[in-house]
Amino acid sequence: MLQSHLLSFAIWLPMLAGVLVLLLGSDNKPSMTRWLALVGSALSFLVTIPLFTQFQTTLTGFQFEESVAWIPAFNIHYHLGVDGFSVPLILLTSFTTLLVVVAGWEVISKQIAQYMAAFLIMSGLMIGVFSALDGILYYVFWEAMLIPMFLVIGVWGGPNRVYATIKFFLYTLLGSLLMLVAFIYLYHQTGSFEITDYYQLPISMNAQIWIFIAFFMAFAVKIPMWPVHTWLPDAHVEAPTGGSVVLAAIALKLGGYSFLRFAMPIAPDAAHYLSGFMITLSLIAIVYIALVALVQKDMKKLIAYSSISHMGFVTLGFFMFNQMGLDGAMVQMISHGFISSAMFLCVGVLYDRMHSRQIADYGGVVNTMPVFSAFAVLFAMANSGLPGTSGFVGEFMVILAAVKFNFWVAFLAATTLIFGAAYTLWMTKRVFYGEITNSHVAELLDLNRREFLILATLAVLVIGLGVYPQPLTDLLQMTSQAFLKHMASSKLPVAGL
Repeated sequence: MLQSHLLSFAIWLPMLAGVLVLLLGSDNKPSMTRWLALVGSALSFLVTIPLFTQFQTTLTGFQFEESVAWIPAFNIHYHLGVDGFSVPLILLTSFTTLLVVVAGWEVISKQIAQYMAAFLIMSGLMIGVFSALDGILYYVFWEAMLIPMFLVIGVWGGPNRVYATIKFFLYTLLGSLLMLVAFIYLYHQTGSFEITDYYQLPISMNAQIWIFIAFFMAFAVKIPMWPVHTWLPDAHVEAPTGGSVVLAAIALKLGGYSFLRFAMPIAPDAAHYLSGFMITLSLIAIVYIALVALVQKDMKKLIAYSSISHMGFVTLGFFMFNQMGLDGAMVQMISHGFISSAMFLCVGVLYDRMHSRQIADYGGVVNTMPVFSAFAVLFAMANSGLPGTSGFVGEFMVILAAVKFNFWVAFLAATTLIFGAAYTLWMTKRVFYGEITNSHVAELLDLNRREFLILATLAVLVIGLGVYPQPLTDLLQMTSQAFLKHMASSKLPVAGL
């Protein structure tokens, strides 16, 4: 039973756990509420592990498929399935949710049940996005995911949380409406919402370009690509630590994954035609946004801009249409999930003690929090792309692919190794090193056991993926080969048909 409905369990178990936490938990029973959320998130993570262990890396196509008629009148199905692109992202989602529940253990003291439930429900919805093989099912999961994130930022966020949530909601919703229009057009062409039917549909070049642009508007906002990135720094600054972790580690990946699942394979000729445009936007994100990060005074804002710069590597890797670039982009997505989670959690550790995210309020933290500083510096190095950490592997693969593609593209992409080191290490120097200039820093206590466990787990993953990325690249190999083969075949209608 579990084997044949593994994806349904992965989606609905965290959502059911979230509903149970809402019904049974309360601020009067904080311990029970937290343990209920922990058990729910741990079970949800365990359910996703067989997706990785039982995945057949030698096969192409979708695995663990489930299909049931949902709305027969419109030929809409509850159709799920995963390939090498979706499995690592589903694991990342369930693992990150477990981290967020543990990270909010003592920090969240009001409306605990609602906070924990929002993350559990959001986890199920995000896994739904990574698993859906029906356009409408995907769209429902995609839009529904906005609601818990909207609530997390709007209820537990900072002083400007209302502005940040409305901006986040409007940007994402407006882009998604164009995606719905694209689905309706494709439905009229095929009489189906099945994604696999869309892959085989011959579409004229003009139609492909419009379809690609419609999808692009939805996914570019989510990644986010320049110039529709401005909602992200506001959302990160106002979000609680858990919200920032999920936003950076998973929500941004929804956009990258969706390019691979929808925009590119449905409109491959348009993707090739517009690849120069996409590469240009990616390079602007990598170079310009890195320079913007360099002048930030708020730690969270700096990491938010850093995320936009790093996600530029993902779209760059996709649109060079070679296997090393594609695999490198996927490795970068997973790596960024670990590193950005760790960096936002580090800022959260400091914020819980000092209630400030301003770089100028710190200095000499290593003197009072040596263990924490060791972890923070490791993650800063990983963010800079230090060899031996996961941050190096994805970026290096994309840069290598770019060298084959075009020297100047590779040259501009490689500047991230300079700018990334500049903004990350300058922040690290000002926060952790030097003399203690603030009396509050002198009173800081080092990590407790819960914080140590979280950061140590992420440190092992960052180094593990950096030293031995092969399990991940093996998982991707057949799927990326099949994807590139599909992208190389034109879908323009044959004349006379």
